[in-house]
Amino acid sequence: MSGARNSQRGVALVVALILLVVVAIVGLLAMRGTIMQQKMSNNAYDREAAFQAAEAAIRVATARIGVDTGDIARVCGSGGVTCQANPFTDSTLPAGSIKSVAAGAASGQFTTGVSAGTPQYVVENMGNWYDTSTDTGYNQSANAAQYGAQGVSTTSTYYRITARSGDPTVVGDRAVVVLQAMVKQG
Repeated sequence: MSGARNSQRGVALVVALILLVVVAIVGLLAMRGTIMQQKMSNNAYDREAAFQAAEAAIRVATARIGVDTGDIARVCGSGGVTCQANPFTDSTLPAGSIKSVAAGAASGQFTTGVSAGTPQYVVENMGNWYDTSTDTGYNQSANAAQYGAQGVSTTSTYYRITARSGDPTVVGDRAVVVLQAMVKQG
């Protein structure tokens, strides 16, 4: 019996060391998963802050359209003017057309500490278009407010506002959100 006992010496040590290695690997994998989830959460927060900053820039630009015509970069409806879908990447955009939103603008909804950069916007006049909500032409109703005004339409001026949460050259690897909105005036 003493020979069987001698051959089993150290097996408990080897089993304990294998279990220790397995537990250490499981712990490292759990820690890796937690770190990955934290990075994903931080990225989602950064993107949401950037989205809100871009929305604040659209609100500021919408409020300023009727007040300051100097904010309008160009008239896209006029002949010979080509307006690209993203004016921030357009090399023909006139100098000074990219406007920055001051901290505390948009009724205090935006502060520069939340986002990585200062929100910016570009306003472009897309031209005058028929306003379909006032059209009383063919296939339109003729209620009392429209009686005697068949076929009359009014025009409205449409502006395209392109806003971004910050200048990509300034914010580095932080999230940048670009939004566009069409605004009707008149």
